Amino acid sequence: MQWFHSSNMIRFWLFFLAVLAVIFCAAVNGVEVKNLYVAKVSVDSQSSQARSSALKKALQSVLVKVSGQPSVLDHEKMKQASNKYNYYLSQYSYERSQGEILLVASFNEDKVKKLFLDANVAIWGSLRPQVLLWLVEEQGLSRSILSESSVSELPRSVAGFSERRGLPITIPLMDLTDANAVHPADLWGRFEEPVLTASDRYFAEAVVVMRLSDSSLLPELVSTEDCEPLCQQVQNSYLLDWSLISADKQSARQAFGQKYQGSDKALLLEQALGDITQLIYQRYALATTMKNDYFIDVANIDSLASYVGVSTFLQELSAVSAVTLVAANGTNRRFKLNLIGSKSAFLSSLKLNKQLKQYIDPLAPVDLDAVPVFYWNRQ
Repeated sequence: MQWFHSSNMIRFWLFFLAVLAVIFCAAVNGVEVKNLYVAKVSVDSQSSQARSSALKKALQSVLVKVSGQPSVLDHEKMKQASNKYNYYLSQYSYERSQGEILLVASFNEDKVKKLFLDANVAIWGSLRPQVLLWLVEEQGLSRSILSESSVSELPRSVAGFSERRGLPITIPLMDLTDANAVHPADLWGRFEEPVLTASDRYFAEAVVVMRLSDSSLLPELVSTEDCEPLCQQVQNSYLLDWSLISADKQSARQAFGQKYQGSDKALLLEQALGDITQLIYQRYALATTMKNDYFIDVANIDSLASYVGVSTFLQELSAVSAVTLVAANGTNRRFKLNLIGSKSAFLSSLKLNKQLKQYIDPLAPVDLDAVPVFYWNRQ
């Protein structure tokens, strides 16, 4: 596979991170990813040898999901942990799916988190941004928008990637509502207004438009007698590109990704989704090496039930290691939070949740030392 690089990759990624800051600042919903500490691995048999190999792979899969990036497996402590998978294992079982035997392994969450802390490796919480993927495939003169029910291996590849990496990715239904809202030409042209209008019903934090082509996007070749091997290579090739758009029409910004060329459509898709996941990860991952005390005020705690609800909510955030009530004044409660990671990462992850919303007075002068005020949304 050939990957087309831009002339200045550093500028490209810095620009992309800046765009992500805008894109996700408007996020209002997050998806709690289930089964982060569970993995399924295909096995040939239920023998002890096959089981040992599968359990090691299962733990490695969990480490990738929890961290958000495959490079975590290069860390020496993670390599050591992979060889001691039984220490982290809670239980395993077998199931059959589409003629395959799958080993289903669950691992101890507390032990895995401690491994990350001991290794000073960043972790990613279970509350993650919802991504909507519009995937348009061009075959010759025909273009089609893929759905989960499309006769193609690509939706299945997307679902498999989403499961392995722990990133919630939705593919549109392409029912009558979607068909009336957006046309393949809108997506191919990457026109923001119709794309975002069609995306409204899916409540995503970010919208990805991905184009996969076997014709118009490929480089043009001058036909000569000597070009036969190269012409044959292009004829058997695909080119994929993508763009990322905010789901908020008021602050929509579109950023364009890299281009990937090769003969394996699923492999191109995997590469692109991997880069998209990495960008999102850099926004929301929590660096375990950074531990900070952070104070917040919650201004509308007027009952014991509200206090318990807020305390429980804060304690369950993966960005928070400890919660202490330090002051009470009327319905206002001040909490000290021991953060795992930076304050910006904590606030970014908090924006994915509806229950605790920060109040910012637009008329008040900016005071960087002021304790931020939040309101508890009783659900």
